[in-house]
Amino acid sequence: PDTTTLGADERKLRLAQIEQVAASCTRCALHQGRTNPVFARGSATAELMFVGEGPGADEDAQGLPFVGKAGQLLDKMIVAMGYEVDDVYIANIVKCRPPENRKPEPSEAAMCLGYLQEQIALVRPKAIVALGATACEGLLGASGITRLRGTWRLYRGEIPVMPTFHPAYLLRKPEDKRLVWSDLQQVMQRLGKTPAPKR
Repeated sequence: PDTTTLGADERKLRLAQIEQVAASCTRCALHQGRTNPVFARGSATAELMFVGEGPGADEDAQGLPFVGKAGQLLDKMIVAMGYEVDDVYIANIVKCRPPENRKPEPSEAAMCLGYLQEQIALVRPKAIVALGATACEGLLGASGITRLRGTWRLYRGEIPVMPTFHPAYLLRKPEDKRLVWSDLQQVMQRLGKTPAPKR
């Protein structure tokens, strides 16, 4: 459906309706272990969207994406880019936590992808940052994050996507933060953002 003419309130309403559907979803086995479905956080009219892999324990407990250690790092990156955390839109490939935080199976990701596609269609971001390999596979159908990162790709031939490393990876390999920052700087250039002053 064409979402280009929808106002902010209508977009919020439709996202809330999809969230309700996702909350009772039983399309794949992941729903059996969830405490809370994890749909999204942020602005329904964001110009920038971040897409990760799936919820972890903290996210499953709170029902919000990126609220654990990796999420705290992501929030710092968002602020460094000159945004408020609530100005962007953050979602995942899968909405339910995979057991033991394992990577979602391709079949699980495929069952869940429709929700994300609807989210993207409604938010209509000017750019998407794909956080990690699973996000790249879901959005772009491409694998090999080390090879993909730092180069613009297109989601469905229209929305620019910047693949970069997942914040959870940066917690393990902080020396790669500078690579991610260079990727995010390309996003800022494209969106005309200046970095926030150092606090």
